[in-house]
Amino acid sequence: MESRGSCSIYLAALFAAAACIVSAAAVSAQPKDAEPATRKANAEVLRSLPFSDRVDFDDAQRGFIASSPDSIMSGDGQRTIWSMKPYAFEQGEAPATVNPSLWRQAQLNNFHGLFKVTDRIYQIRGLDDSNMTIVESDNGLIVIDTLSAVETAKVAIELYYQNRVRKPLVAVIYTHPHVDHFGGVKGVVSEDDVRAGKVKIFAPSHFMDYAVADNIMAGNAMFRRSLYQFGPILPPGERGQVDAGHGKNVPRGGTLTLIAPTDLITESYEIRNIDGVDIEFHLVPGSEAPAEMTLYFPQFKVLNMAEDTNHTMHNLYALRGAEVRDARLWSSYINEALDRYGDRTDVLIAQHQWPTWGAERIAVFLKKQRDIYKFIHDQSVRLLNRAYTPNEIAETLKMPASLADNWSTRGYYGTLSHNAKAVYQKYLGWYDANPANLSPLPPVDQARRTVEYMGGADAVVTRARDDFKAGNYRWVASVMNQVVFADPANRQARELGADALEQLGYQAEAASWRNAYLMDAMELRNGVTRLPGIGTFSLDMIKAVPIALVFDLWAARLNAEKAEGKTIIINWTFTDVGEKFTVNLENSALTQLRGKLAAKADASFTLTRATFDSILVRQQTWPNAIKAGDIKVEGEPGKLGELIGMLDEITADFPIVEPLQAKP
Repeated sequence: MESRGSCSIYLAALFAAAACIVSAAAVSAQPKDAEPATRKANAEVLRSLPFSDRVDFDDAQRGFIASSPDSIMSGDGQRTIWSMKPYAFEQGEAPATVNPSLWRQAQLNNFHGLFKVTDRIYQIRGLDDSNMTIVESDNGLIVIDTLSAVETAKVAIELYYQNRVRKPLVAVIYTHPHVDHFGGVKGVVSEDDVRAGKVKIFAPSHFMDYAVADNIMAGNAMFRRSLYQFGPILPPGERGQVDAGHGKNVPRGGTLTLIAPTDLITESYEIRNIDGVDIEFHLVPGSEAPAEMTLYFPQFKVLNMAEDTNHTMHNLYALRGAEVRDARLWSSYINEALDRYGDRTDVLIAQHQWPTWGAERIAVFLKKQRDIYKFIHDQSVRLLNRAYTPNEIAETLKMPASLADNWSTRGYYGTLSHNAKAVYQKYLGWYDANPANLSPLPPVDQARRTVEYMGGADAVVTRARDDFKAGNYRWVASVMNQVVFADPANRQARELGADALEQLGYQAEAASWRNAYLMDAMELRNGVTRLPGIGTFSLDMIKAVPIALVFDLWAARLNAEKAEGKTIIINWTFTDVGEKFTVNLENSALTQLRGKLAAKADASFTLTRATFDSILVRQQTWPNAIKAGDIKVEGEPGKLGELIGMLDEITADFPIVEPLQAKP
């Protein structure tokens, strides 16, 4: 799946909490039908795009061998974490409530099971958000990417074994550090076998740096926002969730694992022979992920582009929140692949969606993927240098027909609109240089004054109803957002805003936009979905977090008002990893100094990293660990409790489409 390079703690939380939040989807207010303006807009899409082109459907089904069981259960057997059965409705022509282009993409993403790519290379698709690729080596198997969860990975590898020879794994390859590409690793290999050298794990340089750390700071916010991007609590259906754009959805409540790589690819181009299979690795850092690599198999003439090419426009900026990706660099990597491998590749595969066969078609595909990111970058930069604002760039840019009419460059995951804004953000940040926008009023104050200027809420709602009838849904959604922020209890505004957002969702070509609009509508009608906090994470994930980053995460939870006037110094010594830290609270800021201990500390704690991790995942408590002798304390142990008491308890049920009810 896609992010500016994390395992992403936010996504780990999304999977872990999904079992709880699915039950929250039993909402009272039901979605409505498509309005005439939506029917007209979707009918125009049907007329304007080449729906008679069915090549993708042939490719998506080519090499099919067998499907998987309908449902994949959680480890405890209590929950269904993955099933394609809820998407059986995606047959025939698109209903009026789904953009026909997105409907086509959803149908393509419905094909699932074990597929033969070419001799000795197979893929399992549609058992998770991503693909598992299996290469038959001389004496065993090489697994490329292990899906998101142990449960889906186990079913995937067993599906292969049921239809092919049962051979041992000799290697696992992580293409990049997004959780949907490594989280299921313990479903295919044990950590003992890796330690014993029976199985090697290959990954791009700096994999572990990004596998957890990159998005941990904003993980709670990303978790909440990801519910809007992926829509896992929207009921699947013609008026609900139909797809995620480059896959169906995310597993609900699976077990996430991580085994550290044994071998890192460090050179830009590096050839390895793994059990008789030559693989040319190409590092592509800073493209779809900060650590990523593609793979070329000269024996089989197969190019694996990881997640750098897809049958959709990808995200330069993910709606759940992320650092902006470099479109110029991304495009250049695709161009390098085309130049280096294009004339010697018979099959192009990736770790999402279906392959492309034939050198001529592969060259066209790579050129389109290369040029879409370069076009967005160059034209956005051209306009920002002419003083266009992000919204103006998004409204102005239009894809050339040669790209707009190609299915692989349509915006099912990323969009031209939000990717163009991302380019602006990368170069110029949030400020558009208009001083009127330098220090605007907070949202609630802005909304109240705006509504008052417009003659009051009743007048605004009355006029908005006319705009709704005229199909001006973007405007109605915007204006009703102002009324709701001025008065969250205004039921008419909430309902009308939800109706407008729903129609926007029905018209959206991007699955991510559809999910966001429909989640917004659901929460306006039914209130904020009550969710758990991001909670604890698996021990595998916690072990991968550097100790320094844990202290930084504490610092990011420090409540400045509670810390006002307080000074605390705590020494930390971790005996098993040979690390020591001084953690200092002063001026309502929590800082740390690695490698040194303070001469005069309020308290000193000596423990192992293993004990620290067990407390972080709530397997034991600080007092119990001290009592058991797992932690040696000097000074005032109560100082740690005092510090922890100043840290905010973070919850993931904060409002998005209405104002915060309480200030921090």
